[in-house]
Amino acid sequence: MQRLATFSVVALSLAAGAAHADLNYTVKMQMIGPTSTGKALGDVVITPGYQGKGVVFATSLSGLPPGDHGFHVHQNPTCGAAMKDGKMEPGEAAGPHYDPQNTAKHSGPAGGGHKGDLPVLKVSANGKAAENINVDGLTWAELKGKSLMIHAGGDTYGEPPANGGGGARIACGVIQ
Repeated sequence: MQRLATFSVVALSLAAGAAHADLNYTVKMQMIGPTSTGKALGDVVITPGYQGKGVVFATSLSGLPPGDHGFHVHQNPTCGAAMKDGKMEPGEAAGPHYDPQNTAKHSGPAGGGHKGDLPVLKVSANGKAAENINVDGLTWAELKGKSLMIHAGGDTYGEPPANGGGGARIACGVIQ
């Protein structure tokens, strides 16, 4: 009887783990340029937050410029270039930050603005970003079909977004 009980506990644990494994998005991040995507940087795994509250972005990236970078969820599921101010710009096809309530406010992850405003991504001197970033204002389910963008500079969450949002788009991945 003890073997049956042990087997049942192991089977339930494996089933729970398998079910949880389905609750993640692995986003393949790549450098982006005016005409195409480039070098692979690694992954960002997105999972539901603790006790279903928010989401966690687990970064495992290398090859980025050191320092602080704007890190955002963008509206469209593409990393392609698009025309902006008369020239092709990397990542512009991803559209604006994810903003389902149309706040038009770039005020940071806890500021009541765009839901796509994430905490600043910290990249070490050796070009690596390996951290778990908790974001309470998003749900796991609403992220599918969006893109994840890394910007050239740090995000001050100021207005206008071109100045506060971290500048040029340098890396991207599609959340599928």
